[in-house]
Parts: sequence; structure tokens; C-alpha cells
Amino acid sequence: MYAIVESGSKQYRVKEGDELNLELLDTENIFTFDKVLLIDDGKNPIVGLPYVANCTVQAELIGEVKGPKVIAYKYKQRKKSRRLVGHRQKYTRVKITKITLAA
Repeated sequence: MYAIVESGSKQYRVKEGDELNLELLDTENIFTFDKVLLIDDGKNPIVGLPYVANCTVQAELIGEVKGPKVIAYKYKQRKKSRRLVGHRQKYTRVKITKITLAA
């Protein structure tokens, strides 16, 4: 069984036991995704318009992680001007614990 959930402005395909990085969230240890776009149990998929009613996905907070370093160079021609700029995005790491569909 898998589901497609929406967090922020992004969509993720998840199943129980998956770990994924989300945009940085301020939340407690256990939280639920209410915006479920699709759920499939292997026999018949249920597509929401826009969201599936009575369906939730529970997740457990693992911690905060940093993404890969992104490097950008700023350079001006014939001016002896060079600058190195780096950035690391912070993410919230979660583990999907349960997908429920109330019939």
C-alpha cells in the first residue's frame, strides 16, 4: 500500500517504513499528513478530488538534517573580483509509520 501526500508545495510517494526529507517543519514527534492525494492498496487506487476523504498518513520525527552543499561562484570580468558563496538547506527527516483509510 502506498500513498501520495502533499507537504508544503511538494508531493511525495510514500509507503510504511519509508524515510524522507521534508522542508523544515516546526512540529512534535508524531504528526499526520491530512492532504492525501492518492492511495493505492494494490487492487484499486483511490484518487482524491483534490484530497482523499477520511485518509491520513502518520509520520514520526527522526530529526533535522542538512542537505548537500551548493556552491556558486560570482565573477566579474576584468575587475579582479571573485567570490565564493555556499549554502546548505535544512530538512526535517521523518519516517512513515502508518497509512490509514477509514471506510
